[in-house]
Amino acid sequence: MGARPRRRRAPAAAATAAAAAAPGPLGALLAAALLAAAAGAQQSATVANPVSGASPDLLPHFQLEPEDVYIVKNKAVSLACRATPATQIYFKCNGEWVHQGDHVTQHGTDRGTGLPVMEVRIEVTRQQVEKIFGLEEYWCQCVAWSSSGTTKSQKAFVRIAYLRKNFEQEPTAREVSIEQGIVLPCRPPEGIPPAEVEWLRNEELVDPALDANVYVTPEHSLVLRQARLADTANYTCVAKNIVARRRSASAAITVYVNGGWSTWTQWSGCSTSCGRGWQKRSRTCTNPTPLNGGAFCEGQNVQKTACTTLCPVDGAWSEWSKWSVCGAECTHWRSRECSEPAPRNGGQECRGPELDTRNCTSELCSHAAGGAEDVALYVGLVAVAVCLVLLLLVGVLVYCRKKGGLDADVADSSILTAGFQPVSIKPSKADNPGLLTIQPDLSTATMTYQGSLCPRQDGPAKLQLPNGHLLSPLGAGRHTLHHSSPAAEGADFVARLSTQSYFRSLPRGTTNMAYGTFNFLGGRLMIPNTGISLLIPPDAIPRGKIYEVYLTLHKQEEVRLPLAGCQTLLSPIVSCGPPGVLLTRPAILAMGHCVEASAENWSIRLKKQSCEGTWEDVLQLGAEPCTELYYCQLEAQACYVFTEQLGRFALVGESLSMAASKRLKLVLFAPAACPSLEYNIRVYCLSDTQDVLKEVIQLEKQLGGQLIGAPRVLHFKDSYHNLRLSIHDMPSSLWKSKLLASYQEIPFYHIWSGLQPFLHCTFTLERLSPSTCELACKIWVWQVEGDGQSFTVNFNIAKDTRFSDWLVPDSEVGAPALVGPSAFKIPFLIRQKIISSLDPPGTRGADWRTLAQKLNLDSHLSFFASKPSPTAMILNLWEARHFPNGNLSQLAAAVAEVGKQDGALFAVSEAEC
Repeated sequence: MGARPRRRRAPAAAATAAAAAAPGPLGALLAAALLAAAAGAQQSATVANPVSGASPDLLPHFQLEPEDVYIVKNKAVSLACRATPATQIYFKCNGEWVHQGDHVTQHGTDRGTGLPVMEVRIEVTRQQVEKIFGLEEYWCQCVAWSSSGTTKSQKAFVRIAYLRKNFEQEPTAREVSIEQGIVLPCRPPEGIPPAEVEWLRNEELVDPALDANVYVTPEHSLVLRQARLADTANYTCVAKNIVARRRSASAAITVYVNGGWSTWTQWSGCSTSCGRGWQKRSRTCTNPTPLNGGAFCEGQNVQKTACTTLCPVDGAWSEWSKWSVCGAECTHWRSRECSEPAPRNGGQECRGPELDTRNCTSELCSHAAGGAEDVALYVGLVAVAVCLVLLLLVGVLVYCRKKGGLDADVADSSILTAGFQPVSIKPSKADNPGLLTIQPDLSTATMTYQGSLCPRQDGPAKLQLPNGHLLSPLGAGRHTLHHSSPAAEGADFVARLSTQSYFRSLPRGTTNMAYGTFNFLGGRLMIPNTGISLLIPPDAIPRGKIYEVYLTLHKQEEVRLPLAGCQTLLSPIVSCGPPGVLLTRPAILAMGHCVEASAENWSIRLKKQSCEGTWEDVLQLGAEPCTELYYCQLEAQACYVFTEQLGRFALVGESLSMAASKRLKLVLFAPAACPSLEYNIRVYCLSDTQDVLKEVIQLEKQLGGQLIGAPRVLHFKDSYHNLRLSIHDMPSSLWKSKLLASYQEIPFYHIWSGLQPFLHCTFTLERLSPSTCELACKIWVWQVEGDGQSFTVNFNIAKDTRFSDWLVPDSEVGAPALVGPSAFKIPFLIRQKIISSLDPPGTRGADWRTLAQKLNLDSHLSFFASKPSPTAMILNLWEARHFPNGNLSQLAAAVAEVGKQDGALFAVSEAEC
């Protein structure tokens, strides 16, 4: 705790008056002692007042002094002090002595000195502090006595801890240039003790110790010395103290980079090879490249300039010179030059020889006979040609011989032809040890279903449907469906489940459990009077597979669901399983909830417990699903969870504002018989779900209670205010209340967590005469600074049973387990025809999208579109929402309006099917 300024002591008169008010006969002694001790102003935290003539060494001195403390929510705090030597120690709070009975005293001996040691403790409640709220701070101080005098301890201040919801100043989004400084202000909500502030960057903690570019000012502002590209992120200011943790709105910081020009390239060549043209050079906006919306480079990226190129001149030959004189070798020559014109400016050189030579004869040329040499030359050339021809023939013969040998090998080889032999795949034999065969378990009790798949009643007129390909997988004749009987197989089924470690937390009874055996035709499990059901659509279980499936409602004291911060349980905890089974279509789990949902007030998540026992968020409602395994349709009082993996689920919410509220069901019960003068009225404050109301009704049946008023709904807000209950307007001549206070109170966090299902308060009344049977009063239930409800009670406690029907809720239609077509409102063949008609895209939009709009399900189009059959998902959700009281005529009308289905098909009644 931080150091406080020392307070000046009260004058002598005030000290004497305070001592005189001390409990017991010590008042006079204390007055005399304090008069002697209060001669002047005292500055120290611990004050000693010695008795005249006494040894100061024997004055009490404190080994432990009370420290400043904070009251969190409604939890009382403890103050303690210890002194030696001390004969008595008392606490004084805000100038008044604490009652002697509120002190807890321990005596001991100091091992070092042998002097007596005395330790005293008291508890301070929130109500004590609130009594002086606004007048001054609540403080307490110890006063210790010994034979030598008195000593006072330092003052310990007791404050009520809180943290407001709203930030006084939140960070705002900004766009800054790179290397520019950034200051993100944050003024946390008001709170006691003052909130500590930390910053998150993209949900990760910002630690200035690890980043020299970041620091936090004493005013809690986050400063980035030089913005970097890596600093582009969402920044959130988080304030927390011992009470709560608050998050500001996230501020998006974008660090942008303005573009810069690169250097110019070299000039290009002139555009023309002859005469006047132009040439260019360029640069790019890449030094640096603009990022995150930074400005593009200003100016031109290309420059052009005029240029002139000399035209090339090709060279041309001059005239040949005259022939030279015939030489001794019998030749003469002539020449020419490439000079008319000479090539210039890149022109081409002259083509052709510049010297021409010819044979000649003259008197200067001598002739010699050369016939024999010419013959020898010709003979040599012929011989060479003949050798070349022979070599070529030998090579051709060798090549042909090799090719003939290869063809023979191919003809005789079986290697090249083996790939074209016919392959025969034969089934494995029964004695093959490597074959794993799995036969379905057909040993359980079965129910035989014969006839068409259209349910259910016999009648003179049947809907005639052709026996087409839809029924071909079933074969003709009899179809066997497995159907468990809860009465006969309940103990056996639960015993099988209990042997597996994951299911050891399942309830051992069958009151809150439904189970059955299902195949590809699907079915439904229901826990009566709870609003909890599990729909297994057709083809969700692979053909050839048979699953034993269960559905369980857990009591909240049996399953530990950890909640943090402002989280609260919004639904029952429900298990369906066994987990790990293969489902090819999502099953739909229906359960109630108690949330008044709104996106700005709530963050709602679907939690699933893993096999290791940890709870994980698998879906956040309203956000893009991270996996296609789960989806949730949230309605006013129920939610429908699409899941391809069975397991244990619960709906958990986290409030985002003080306007977030839950629905509470307020129910009044009283004894059905009252043999004594005392009469108790129990007011239950329950989460507004059917399962909790069912449990309370069963509990009250055991207690012999009766309902004395219609239940009411109260909206309980996340305002940290408690729930209060009071009783008024009783005739004082007939009844009196034994309640000492003006009202009773249920702490806020007991209700908000949702983990205490049967919260209630009891009003104990007393009749002044045994003949009094008429009770008239008013009961108020309200949240401080919030919603409230009042009950007007006026009935005869001996014979009034007008609300007794509430104790026996209407039973849900059907058995807890329904298998095959009996579990669905829509006949199987009609369902298949709707799916085949509406799944393909329609030319005018007459497909499953229009059907979803007609059924007010168009907000889930993206989820439906992600499945192989969107129409099947829509019909499955309709079945889950409308069983058993769904109106097929309304569905038929919606399908007929789509314009692609024959309306006459749906004109038949359910009984005619």
